[in-house]
Amino acid sequence: MIQKNDITLVIADDHPMLRKGLYNELIEHGFSVSGQADQGMKALELILTLNPTIAILDIDMPLLSGFDVVKMAREKGAATKFVMLTLHKSTDFLMQARALQIDGYLLKEDNFLEIEQGILKVANGGTYFSKSFEESSLSTASEEIKKLQTLTASERTILKLIAQETSTNAIAESLFVSVRTIEKHRSNIIAKLDIKTETNSLIKWALAHRQIILEM
Repeated sequence: MIQKNDITLVIADDHPMLRKGLYNELIEHGFSVSGQADQGMKALELILTLNPTIAILDIDMPLLSGFDVVKMAREKGAATKFVMLTLHKSTDFLMQARALQIDGYLLKEDNFLEIEQGILKVANGGTYFSKSFEESSLSTASEEIKKLQTLTASERTILKLIAQETSTNAIAESLFVSVRTIEKHRSNIIAKLDIKTETNSLIKWALAHRQIILEM
């Protein structure tokens, strides 16, 4: 089991007071903070340079969001684990975290004891989501991601184009298939995602979940 003194951390938040408060609490409780950042690009640089055990990231940051940092760090082969520390409690953000297989998701309203528990759980190979979330919210986010994972490669491509507000005719033309083929794919996507069959239901769903879809 990994102990506190073996865990190195990078923390990133564009609010100086919040970042300073988190840093002080971490140091006071025996953690080692090897780097701090006030924006996403700097956080990415620190992660790739310092290779910390865990990076604790705010989601909303200048230049790169916390989610962007995770995605780009992993593309570069970083072994760092990631914990989001954010104000966002909505299911859409949980879905993005699930889609990116984020190791931990904590809220800024959580007390430090819970933040500490989350860090230790993640450092030892587990996942941790704030106790402030109702189980139903976590389950809903997980189920939506599972549904997205049932889509074929072609269906994912089409869904991404729909999320970018591309028309059926334009999608058919870009993929060199018939409009009828795209309409068939759209019907399959609606069925797999369990979307209500009403006017423009798929477009509405895709726009509401745009960020998640584009990151698939």
